[in-house]
Amino acid sequence: MNTQFTIVNVVATAALNQPMDLELLRERFPKNILYDRDIYGGRVAYFKTKNMEGKVSIFWSGKLISVGTKSVEKAKQELQLTAKTLKTSLKIKPKIQNIVATTTLQCPIEIGNIIKKIQKHCSIIYEPEQFPGAIITLTLSRKSKATILLFSSGKVVCVGLKDPKNIAVAIHYLLKIIS
Repeated sequence: MNTQFTIVNVVATAALNQPMDLELLRERFPKNILYDRDIYGGRVAYFKTKNMEGKVSIFWSGKLISVGTKSVEKAKQELQLTAKTLKTSLKIKPKIQNIVATTTLQCPIEIGNIIKKIQKHCSIIYEPEQFPGAIITLTLSRKSKATILLFSSGKVVCVGLKDPKNIAVAIHYLLKIIS
């Protein structure tokens, strides 16, 4: 079975070597910094250039969060770009926190039947009155768990992993226990 998937979001974090004055950042970089003390409570600003795929949240403490990129490399590059643009350096190197990936199975599925087949292999929550998909937790190793949303349309969303290789493993494992 096909374990092809598409990464739709990568979340990465890093930290600058100093705290940031968000008001000053907005003044110095008006085209790239979105900041409004009333809306964001004075704690966070957002950095985005026209060439960036995602955006980077900048906290007053110097912590950074990159969201919206579609590759690990791009997320790390955008955190580095943020530090370079702000004329500072990273105290804590970029670290991947979460990758969201999707795939579609070749045909629609009957979730109720699938749940009966796989419930001994993983943890499942399926309450169709509250959410239209099954929430499946797969333990890949002591340190690695994937949460998979499985929909009757055949759509699969995988979250919670930090390495694209593990996403392929999780999807392959799901397909193996389904068939």
